Amino acid sequence: MAKIRFLCLIAVFFGVCALFLLWQLRDPKALILSLRLTKLGALVVVGAAVGAATVVFQTITANRLLTPGIVGFDALYIFLQTMLVMTLGGTGYATLPQLGQFGAEIVTMVVTALLLFGLMLRRGTEDMLRLILTGVILGVLLRGLAGLAQRLLDPSEFAIVQGASFASFGGVDKTQLWIAMVLLAVTLLFAMRLSRQLDIVALGRTTARSLGQEYDRVVLASLALVALLVAVSTALVGPVTFLGLLAASLAYAFVPTWRHIYLIPAAALIGASILIFGQFVFERLLGLQSTLAVIVEFAGGLLFLALVLRRSPR
Repeated sequence: MAKIRFLCLIAVFFGVCALFLLWQLRDPKALILSLRLTKLGALVVVGAAVGAATVVFQTITANRLLTPGIVGFDALYIFLQTMLVMTLGGTGYATLPQLGQFGAEIVTMVVTALLLFGLMLRRGTEDMLRLILTGVILGVLLRGLAGLAQRLLDPSEFAIVQGASFASFGGVDKTQLWIAMVLLAVTLLFAMRLSRQLDIVALGRTTARSLGQEYDRVVLASLALVALLVAVSTALVGPVTFLGLLAASLAYAFVPTWRHIYLIPAAALIGASILIFGQFVFERLLGLQSTLAVIVEFAGGLLFLALVLRRSPR
């Protein structure tokens, strides 16, 4: 049953891709297809990365209410953008080499995450709760510092920061996109190789270790993969906090299995399909721009509240 449903997800994914590419395709077809392919690639990379990262993160934290953004990735990205604009000014920020900035953002977010994971989990993965709480506190701190710095910017510089603080799928650099696609493919490959071990980790620390699983090693490797996936997607288009919660929740519901060999790619396919279909509706049918990320965040926020209220004690 899980395999059949997974095949259905693949069919839906390719269907929405074809719809996005071919809907009302007119001359000059080559140019339009090139532009649409670039945007489609960005949607796929972000949706797949965030969806897969969320499933892995929820498994190692044993909590389906959490997303990787809880440890402060989004706040760190906004803080970096604010500091760059504040230091270099609007003109200096605009003249930064895009590829260098893209690489620096990925490295900074991954290194910061690994330092946090290493410091918080140096005594073992039983400190996972402390890691999450520390991430939440750091996220609040970075958002506060970014907000304070933004108040010191002039209106034109503040507008630049605001523009960089929301996910945008238009104008993605092709070189950055290719790099992101390669990193996504490699990271997902490693995640799939860990899928059987994640099946055991999902049973809990005590049970996993009694079965001979090197629990701490798998958790640390999984956190590194999550950090890279989220860093790549965030550096490419900006933060999309609740997309992963949507993708992971739908993956658990549509593919009712505990096997991560299906759950991880299912969440990746669902995340990508949500973004592609949403962009198609807003851009092709409604003629709207720059609204998809807001709607996704709104829907994800409602889902988060629903999950919290459903689990609340009566």
